[in-house]
Amino acid sequence: MKFINVEATLERLLNNIIDQIPSVLIGLAIMVIGRYVIGFLLKIIDKRFEKRNFDISIRSFVKSLIKFTLYAFLLLTAATTMGFQTTSFIAALSAFGLAVGMALQGSLSNFAGGVLILIFRPFDVGDYISSANGSSGTVEKIDLLYTTLIDDDGIRVFSPNGTLANSVIKNFTKISARRMQFSFLIAYDTNIKLARETILAVLNEDQRVLQKPKAELFVGDLKESGITITIRAWTNREVYWATKNELAERIKEELDNKAINFPTNAIKILNN
Repeated sequence: MKFINVEATLERLLNNIIDQIPSVLIGLAIMVIGRYVIGFLLKIIDKRFEKRNFDISIRSFVKSLIKFTLYAFLLLTAATTMGFQTTSFIAALSAFGLAVGMALQGSLSNFAGGVLILIFRPFDVGDYISSANGSSGTVEKIDLLYTTLIDDDGIRVFSPNGTLANSVIKNFTKISARRMQFSFLIAYDTNIKLARETILAVLNEDQRVLQKPKAELFVGDLKESGITITIRAWTNREVYWATKNELAERIKEELDNKAINFPTNAIKILNN
């Protein structure tokens, strides 16, 4: 009796296997054909990226994401065709993805920020930037998680893309001209008219100082130790630092030549 039951069980199993052969063959055919179709689509996408001159970093990321999505869809389709129950697998995969996402919230935020930076390009490699998150310098490299900067001291700074993308960014390279500002104190017994004429003469003699917008000079606060004089002038971005530093020295020399007095320890040049 037991032998008959085993024989019947084996027969049913064999019949089930035979019944599944067409589905398995179709599933395998879907896998083979699907691989060629995915490869063909990725080649088309790659050509489109090259034609539109997409950034290499974001090109690689998007291609990897598309490739993963297409292969996941192909595997699920083939498994369903072969008769496998994929509902529980999808649920388990979703739970796993949620757990990983919660564990890597910071990294995912940086990842999303990197994608936004690469898409909208608020700055490029070689640009000098400063941001509200406290990082500033020349952009050396833009990755999906971090942006590498070289600051004014030559130190390499790795700024997280999450906070960088969500902060106010000043790009000093995207401008053609930049404003210089000087502020200092002169004594109350100084001839302000003479000081004004002397300073404006220095500015007009330097061809690096732009005529439009026109340089301006005005009296600011009246402090206990002296009168605040503020100068604003514009120059091309490429010569900003050299012009600013040399003008500060030149203005001081000319004011000394005209015997215009400064209160002791009162000179203060403000970076703008």
